[in-house]
Amino acid sequence: MTTVLTYGTFDLFHIGHLNLINRLAELGDRLVIGVSTDEFNAGKGKKSIVSYEDRARIVSSIKGVDLVVPETSWEQKVSDIKAHDVDVFAIGDDWRGKFDELKELCDVVYLSRTDGISSTEIKQMLRVLDPSHITEMQDALSVMSRLLEHYRDLT
Repeated sequence: MTTVLTYGTFDLFHIGHLNLINRLAELGDRLVIGVSTDEFNAGKGKKSIVSYEDRARIVSSIKGVDLVVPETSWEQKVSDIKAHDVDVFAIGDDWRGKFDELKELCDVVYLSRTDGISSTEIKQMLRVLDPSHITEMQDALSVMSRLLEHYRDLT
């Protein structure tokens, strides 16, 4: 039996996450996923929109995921590899070279990400939705509605 291990935040779950999990599941017979806790993310200067509990529940509900564990530190990877008898550690290729030291314990695989989608990009898009921007968008929609009404009256 081949056991695969990965880690991630999995905030604002999207198709890129699903693609990654499906590819990870194809690498072995058992898939263990470490989901970053809110506290661990805070230590990295990241803030998740979705709570750890909900992110872990979402990931654990996906076909092909056998076990979800909390990721609480960078150092736990070695102990998790040993505790779960991991054969393959796999992670997105934006981490290429960062976990090569784990090759002493198991195979290390860097997988390409899905182009055009990331939680970071989604969060950046959502940042524009502060109250002043919402008002601007409502005003613009109102103008568009009036223009469309006028156009409809002309046809």
